[in-house]
Amino acid sequence: MKVVILAGGRGTRISEESTIRPKPMIEIGGRPILWHIMKTYSHHGYNDFLILLGYRGYDIKEFFANYWLRNSDVMFDVRNNEMTICSTNTEEWRVTLAETGEETMTGGRIKRAAKYLLDDELFMLTYGDGVADVNISKLVQFHHSHDGMATVTAIQPAGRFGVLDIDDQGRVASFREKPNGEGSWINGGFFVCNKKVLEYLDGDETVFEREPLETISKMKQLHTFHHDGFWHCMDTLRDKINLNEMWDSGKAPWKVWE
Repeated sequence: MKVVILAGGRGTRISEESTIRPKPMIEIGGRPILWHIMKTYSHHGYNDFLILLGYRGYDIKEFFANYWLRNSDVMFDVRNNEMTICSTNTEEWRVTLAETGEETMTGGRIKRAAKYLLDDELFMLTYGDGVADVNISKLVQFHHSHDGMATVTAIQPAGRFGVLDIDDQGRVASFREKPNGEGSWINGGFFVCNKKVLEYLDGDETVFEREPLETISKMKQLHTFHHDGFWHCMDTLRDKINLNEMWDSGKAPWKVWE
């Protein structure tokens, strides 16, 4: 089963970084967030990736073009113009990088790359800017347990602000630190989709989260896999700093592969 990763957006809310690199290439602990997402899937045995490129897609191509070299011990025989790989520590990944247009919307990107998805009945899909400790194996198992067309992982994001509980006298009764989601569940990515989903995608202007998912939802074909664990997107510079602090502390919750 292929893992499709949306990696073509401009990341305007983190423009401090995205002006010089695509958002999925912004680093956590010296590695692109895209690498962290791939390691999560790889941990559960999914190593066939389809990455949908757009803004500064060449930067992602360049990363993978040099990935083997960067992660290997190498001997160069300059006299004979030869290179020998002494040992390597690379993953067993197969990575297809598909150009899907700089201005294309999420559904349009998937539509453009549909030719790479027709051989399998199912594919997985997520965004290239969020990390989580989602149990991918259980997610897939859950999808197989129902007859729906797609499964979306539902999460409750951490609140950014503390909440005041105020009594009828206008006094603060209690102070609660950053309640998760405030009772609401949102789209956390980490989809499993039947290839029939591709039939609901139109042109480049199609936003996957709007017409396609809304239509499938009305058909009662969209199920939710509730994830109560860690989830964090990287929308802003503050998010990047927080994620790097977690990584540097040695307690990154999404690092399930070690």
